[in-house]
Amino acid sequence: MAKRIVSRMQAGDESSNLGRVAVLALGVFAVGTGEFVLAGMLPLLMVAFKISAMQAGQIVTVFAIICAIAAPVLTTLTATWKRRTVLITAIATYLAGAVGTALAPTYLSVLLAQAVAAAGVGLFIPNASVTAAALVRKDFQGRAIAIVVTGFTAAVAVGTPLGTALGGIAGWRMTMWFTAALAIPGLLGVLVLVPRHVAVEAPGTLAERLRPLADQRVLAIMATTLVGFTAVFIPYTYVGIIFAPATAESSVALAALMVTLGVIGAAGNFGAGLLADRIGGARVVAIALVWLAVSTVVLPWMTAHFGIAVAIIAFYAVAAFAITTPQQHRLMSLRPDAAAVLISLNQAVLYLAIAMSGIVGAIGIGWIGPQYVSLVAAFLAIVALGISMFADKRKEPAFMGTACLKNTHNQNG
Repeated sequence: MAKRIVSRMQAGDESSNLGRVAVLALGVFAVGTGEFVLAGMLPLLMVAFKISAMQAGQIVTVFAIICAIAAPVLTTLTATWKRRTVLITAIATYLAGAVGTALAPTYLSVLLAQAVAAAGVGLFIPNASVTAAALVRKDFQGRAIAIVVTGFTAAVAVGTPLGTALGGIAGWRMTMWFTAALAIPGLLGVLVLVPRHVAVEAPGTLAERLRPLADQRVLAIMATTLVGFTAVFIPYTYVGIIFAPATAESSVALAALMVTLGVIGAAGNFGAGLLADRIGGARVVAIALVWLAVSTVVLPWMTAHFGIAVAIIAFYAVAAFAITTPQQHRLMSLRPDAAAVLISLNQAVLYLAIAMSGIVGAIGIGWIGPQYVSLVAAFLAIVALGISMFADKRKEPAFMGTACLKNTHNQNG
């Protein structure tokens, strides 16, 4: 009887902690919307500031670069802070940048304000994942990370279309105020619901924090992220061009495809988190990469009709969003003593992959045309699968023995 009572109490605590994780997902939804909505605002910014498409595109570029730098650097600098303090600082920084953008009088001031917002995003997202994992038992970590990442996919499926529509109706500044307003519930939620003390392992010196990068397995997992997400984002970046025959260049039809992508992707991400808890992150990544390769191979022959296009983009979305959570799960399982730094580095690599997808996709379109550019993504997915398998076969590095790892797992278990 006593055991049943204890079990129910633990289950109740776990439900409460998953509620706290949901607050972190809300924060990720807010900052993710602010990030992805920029692309839809570029035409409006071109008119407002009388700038070229290339100049407007630099706003997205600056945002991505700052995010890539901020994720590892700021996480390292704040590694000894309480996680709650880091999260509050991050989302407040993003909020300041969003408000600054809404008030920006010039193109240059928009760039500077977006750099501030990007610093907050780069710090918040990886620390939200690490904090979520720390709030729950080890066997719940995969689903906790999945809940956080679902906030990111929800930003693509819901926040970005809403922000883009609002900009078209009321102007780009209203969209920026909208993204700033979304951050306020996230900030309040962290203040109220995230505990002041969350146990997250963090080595004391910079050398100790970066030591896991000497592990070939860590580098191989991050290389999997780089190549795999370059494959993922090639169809996403050029979705309007690839599916032009199916949408007849209708923005409404394209928005429907994007919503489908986000909704199905969110389900795929959450399912991947549950599966990672059961069979391990590496196996889930392997399944997702094979799925991604298959979907991008058949995609060129399924873009002529809208109904078929919806079906293939849903099929592709499952794999596209099923990689993030298990990749983070793998890194935290591999080096729980440096989880925060490794997740932030992995996030930086993901931003690099987004930038590379634009370059590689453009080259592919020039080489084989928009209809068949997804075949380049399929090739990269297979390469990423090989790198991922290589990571699994690497042995534990000599500098960190088995006993040390066991101690670390005991401390976190």
